[in-house]
Amino acid sequence: MKMTSNKMKNELETRLARDNRAISYDREKDVFRIENKSTGKGISISLSGIVAKWHIEKEKAIDEVVYYVEEGLNAMEDPIRLSDHEKHIFPVIRSASFPVEAEEGIPFLIDEHTAETKIYYAVDMGKTYRLIDSRVMEKEGWEASRIREIALFNARSLPTPLKEDQVRGNVFYFLNTNDGYDASRILNKGFLNEMKKRITGTMVISIPHQDVLIVADVLNNTGYDVLAQMAMSFFANGRVPITALSFIYENGELEPIFILGKNK
Repeated sequence: MKMTSNKMKNELETRLARDNRAISYDREKDVFRIENKSTGKGISISLSGIVAKWHIEKEKAIDEVVYYVEEGLNAMEDPIRLSDHEKHIFPVIRSASFPVEAEEGIPFLIDEHTAETKIYYAVDMGKTYRLIDSRVMEKEGWEASRIREIALFNARSLPTPLKEDQVRGNVFYFLNTNDGYDASRILNKGFLNEMKKRITGTMVISIPHQDVLIVADVLNNTGYDVLAQMAMSFFANGRVPITALSFIYENGELEPIFILGKNK
C-alpha cells in the first residue's frame, strides 16, 4: 500500500474529528489543520513529513501525530499559569530553525545557546508542556530573568541516570529518562563538569532529539565516527529532533563539530 497525503488526511480526519472541532486542508501547501471551533486555536500539520515517516514506521507514525495533536489541543483549552506552578517550569532545547513565535505571532521566550540550538521555556502540564510566550509573561507580570532562574534550577534538580556502553575503545554514556527534558540536562553545568572528571579522552556531547543526551569519551578517531552514526540515527527517529551535530565540551563551553561519518 502506498500512503499519500490525501489518504493521510482522511485517516487523521477520521481519528481526530469531534463536534467542537473544525478541520481543513490546504492542498497547495499540503497542510492539515484542526482547531477548536469556539476558540479558533488549533494545530497545523505538514503532511509530507508524516507520509515519509509512515513509510518507515507505518501506524506508529499516525499514532504519534494523533497523540500530540490531542495533547496539544487539550493544553490549549487549559490556560497556562506561571504563579503557583514554579516547580513545573523547565528549559527545553530546540533546533535553531524552530519557530520563534506562537501561531498568533506572539514571540516565545528564547535564549541563545549554540549555533545549532536555542533555549525555550515551558510549563509542564503532565503529559505535555506549553512553551512560554510574551503574552503569558505580561499577563502574570513575570520577568524573563525570573523564568530563566527557576527553569535552570529545576533542570539542575532533574536526576541524571546513565547507561554506559563501550564501542571500539570509546565509552558512551546515555541519558534517556523520557521525561521530555533529557536534552535539557545539557544546561546543567554541574552535571557536565562531573562528567568531565570521568572523561579520559575528549568529551563530546550529542542531543539529537529531546529525549536523549549522549556523552562520549572519545579515545580514538573511530569514536567520532561511531558518535556521528548514533546521532544521525537518533535524530532521524526522534519525536522532537534537535540536531545531528555534536559538541565538544571544553573549558565550560560547547563547540559544535561536524563529523563526516563513514558508512560501515
